[in-house]
Amino acid sequence: MDLLPFSEYAASLNRKRAAAGVLLRDDRSRVLLVETTYKPEWEIPGGAVEAEEAPWTTATRELHEELGISRPLGTLLVIDHIRTQGVMPEGLAFVFDGGLITEDEVRGIRSTDPEIQSVGLYTLDEAERLVKPTLHARIGTALRAADTGGTVFCEAGRPAATVRS
Repeated sequence: MDLLPFSEYAASLNRKRAAAGVLLRDDRSRVLLVETTYKPEWEIPGGAVEAEEAPWTTATRELHEELGISRPLGTLLVIDHIRTQGVMPEGLAFVFDGGLITEDEVRGIRSTDPEIQSVGLYTLDEAERLVKPTLHARIGTALRAADTGGTVFCEAGRPAATVRS
C-alpha cells in the first residue's frame, strides 16, 4: 500500500464547520432566545467557531458580543452532528450550560450587536414555533442534560449517546 506524503494526507482530511451556543434558562426552564436580523428563525446565543478558535471560546465571545453578558460557562451539554443541508456543509454544534438568568436580567439586556433584534425567555413549547426543528430538538436535549448532568451526543438534535460526568 502506498501512503500519501503527510502534507497531502493532511490536505485531504475532511473539514467540518462548527458552531457553539449557550443555554441560558430561568428557574421555570424557559430558555433565552435571540431574534436575529438576518434570518427568520430565532437562535440561542452563539455562532460560528472561527479559525483556530475553541468552541468554548466561541460560546463565551458570542454571549458577550450578542448580549453583553460575561460569565463562566458550565458543563458541555450537547455535541450535535449536523449533516450537510443544501449549501451548508456537515458540522458539529456545541451547547454549553450558561446557567440561570432572571427575567430582570433579560429585561436589562440592551444588545448593541446589529445581528440581534430582540431577546426573550420562552418555554420549550413556545420555542418550537420560533426556531428550526433541529435547534428545538437540541434545546430540549440540552435542558434534559442540564437537569440530569453529563453531555449528550446527538444527530440532528436527537440523543445518540450520553456521557456522565
